[in-house]
Amino acid sequence: MTTLYDEAARRRKELMQQMEPNSIALLCAAPLTTRSNDTEYLYRQNSDFYYMTGFVEHDAVLALIPGRKQGEVVLFCQEKDKTRELWTGILMGPEQAIKQLKIDDAFPIGDIDDILPGLIEGRERVYSSMGKDQRFDQRVMDWVKVVRSKARQGAQPPGEFLVLDHLLNEMRLIKSAMEIKLMEKAGAISAEAHKRAMAICRPGLNEYHLEAEIVHEFVRSGSRAAAYNNIVAAGENACILHYIENNSLIKDGDLILIDAGCEYEYYAADITRTFPANGKFNKEQKALYEICLDAQLEAIKAVKPGASWDAPHNATVRVITAGLLKLGLLKGELKKLIKSEAYKDFYMHRAGHWLGIDVHDVGDYKIDGKWRLMEPGMVTTIEPGIYVAPDNKKVDKKWRGIGIRIEDDVLVTRTGHRILSNGAPKTIAEIESFMAQANAKAVA
Repeated sequence: MTTLYDEAARRRKELMQQMEPNSIALLCAAPLTTRSNDTEYLYRQNSDFYYMTGFVEHDAVLALIPGRKQGEVVLFCQEKDKTRELWTGILMGPEQAIKQLKIDDAFPIGDIDDILPGLIEGRERVYSSMGKDQRFDQRVMDWVKVVRSKARQGAQPPGEFLVLDHLLNEMRLIKSAMEIKLMEKAGAISAEAHKRAMAICRPGLNEYHLEAEIVHEFVRSGSRAAAYNNIVAAGENACILHYIENNSLIKDGDLILIDAGCEYEYYAADITRTFPANGKFNKEQKALYEICLDAQLEAIKAVKPGASWDAPHNATVRVITAGLLKLGLLKGELKKLIKSEAYKDFYMHRAGHWLGIDVHDVGDYKIDGKWRLMEPGMVTTIEPGIYVAPDNKKVDKKWRGIGIRIEDDVLVTRTGHRILSNGAPKTIAEIESFMAQANAKAVA
């Protein structure tokens, strides 16, 4: 059975095969982040560092040195310390790291300034994620300066610095079977969380009551954190794309837009559902919802190998523009409205983004100025929306303040696509039926 550490070892080997000859790559673990005074936020490892190691402790540096006879993979990490472990938890330590992480060598992080310059010496190129962590950038330069200071004694400092991100980003863009399995689990947990919030929803509650149900389901299912700030937006709040206050009263007649996904074993889900607070869509809500759902379904159909990344978005634009034109919210000729981007008054974002260890995952969307083609193993969200601003005087008052988004996570497969976030009701009939049953159980 392939383990996380087996997979990380394979990734390191693949990365080193792509590196320029006689080079070294340096990756740094994420630092602890202060929340207030002497308390920290729940620690989360740097995504690239985790991808290459599976190691979840701070104060660590990974060095990849292709062709080094004494060992190509070297980790610097915290030493075992019984006193520290009493307060903050068990540390892996260098000796165990070699065995568990399947690396060649490991040293105490306190010895890094003495050892790492020697690993850099003689290497012509240094790879790192320059520009992301100013403190680590400075440390890299300090180590290089140590080598340069010994040039008169025969030391050979590197002469070229290369950004590591592109190589890592392209690797992370294509998900392995193990990664897909974790993303499906994240999707399943998140779908249950949406159902839980939908089931208890009723006018008179606050948005945070629904968020509490979401967080409860995340944690009880093994996810310690959301993949991003939960959005629970009632009524007009749904027209704010990244609304996170989640403190408004839910009123009768409101639509509730929930955009929430958990992070499970470092992999994100990203799901949005929109439903009526009282369990029944009114006429205007239903009309706009059907357009948005049709747009999402058409976009999902466009996800397949060889299709342009832009194809799903273009599908949503066609469906939404035509639908708004039919309802009278837009006026004119369909082709001209699309060309002039008139739909952006109601649909101002793109239809999706890459998904993986990060909710807005890495990977280029264009190559040489052209939209890239989809390949098996890529995962994208599909999330069209329709937002009628409360102050939009161009449309009849009955439409104003309605915000709708529907989002799922979609894997590109060899033959087409697979939805990784099934489970939460999505059609009008499914939503109304689910909420009616939930209400009946509550009354009983």
